[in-house]
Amino acid sequence: MTVTAPKGFRAAGVAAGLKSSGKPDVALVVNDGPSDVAAAVFTTNRCKANPVLWSEQVMADRRAKAVVLNSGGANCYTGPTGFQTTHASAELVAQRLGTGAGDVVVCSTGLIGEQLDRAALSTGIESAVEALSEDGGPAAADAIMTTDTRSKQAVREGTGYTIGGIAKGAGMLAPALATMLVVVTTDAVVDAETADRALRAATGATFDRLDSDGCMSTNDTVLLMCSGASGTTPEAEEFTSLLTEVCHDLAQQLLRDAEGSEHDIAIDVINAATEDDALTVGRAIARSNLFKTAVFGKDPNWGRILAAVGTTDATFDPAALDVAFNGVWICRGGEPGESRDAVDLSNREVTVTVDLKAGEQSATIWTNDLTHAYVHENSAYST
Repeated sequence: MTVTAPKGFRAAGVAAGLKSSGKPDVALVVNDGPSDVAAAVFTTNRCKANPVLWSEQVMADRRAKAVVLNSGGANCYTGPTGFQTTHASAELVAQRLGTGAGDVVVCSTGLIGEQLDRAALSTGIESAVEALSEDGGPAAADAIMTTDTRSKQAVREGTGYTIGGIAKGAGMLAPALATMLVVVTTDAVVDAETADRALRAATGATFDRLDSDGCMSTNDTVLLMCSGASGTTPEAEEFTSLLTEVCHDLAQQLLRDAEGSEHDIAIDVINAATEDDALTVGRAIARSNLFKTAVFGKDPNWGRILAAVGTTDATFDPAALDVAFNGVWICRGGEPGESRDAVDLSNREVTVTVDLKAGEQSATIWTNDLTHAYVHENSAYST
């Protein structure tokens, strides 16, 4: 039941006609309380969509009673009219739920630069309110999909409380946060400060380490809503750990559904001077089209990896680097190591390990290969 697995939540997903396909495109998740504590993280892109601008204001008091989400249009770079559509959506949800618009987060996803059909969206919201159900989580997960081939859902059980989540995203995945809309719910009793710290920690270790194609979205939102309906107050460390599990699960589902991908790649950077160095090196490799196309071609071309590492300001000795594909160390000390022929890249899961030999810190970045299908899908996105 995903976001409706925790007590105190209802959800719905309906078709409003925003998508030409006629598939579901409006979702609503409602927190029935007794608590309305919430936390959110948003895209760091300076070019932000209207729903992000609205929702940043809503989240100033770290409280939210509902979130309405639409696919079929990003409502980004649509001017004052677009912002008014976002505001009107929140107002309509608030009116129907008997709350204030300032308690309603709004999320949108889809093509940038085109106005949403406000009338259709309003009709969809009306239908979603009528369809709200304690079993409505899967329907909400379906309604936020764009180029996704499957919905993303996750649930974890704590000691006396539950955390559930839904997500969308299949491309334009890059820190931060990746082109995603994520709603996570819990019935734990959590104060606003703990919720905020936990979500930022979980996001930083999961969603922020996805880097599918180096492209950052304008609409990214990860929202955590806490109903407190279980009556259980977990220790902050335990809650953060379980929340991170849910976010990691959803992040890996996003990675596996990356547009046109044939390989899921974990880039482990080890023995770095700092964690930031490890992240910088991992992201440089993940954003190398030469590396990504090599993996698509099942070619363990470690020279392309070292070339990417060399573009960073991380601390390392260029002549001392080691590189492994799936545990086979084909580069040792900046020279050929084991035979490339020992590397099998026929399976979907690929692990690349880079040893910087500069310290004791490590980090993992997750990416995917660059395929013909990715180019085709993104070349025809708006047509």
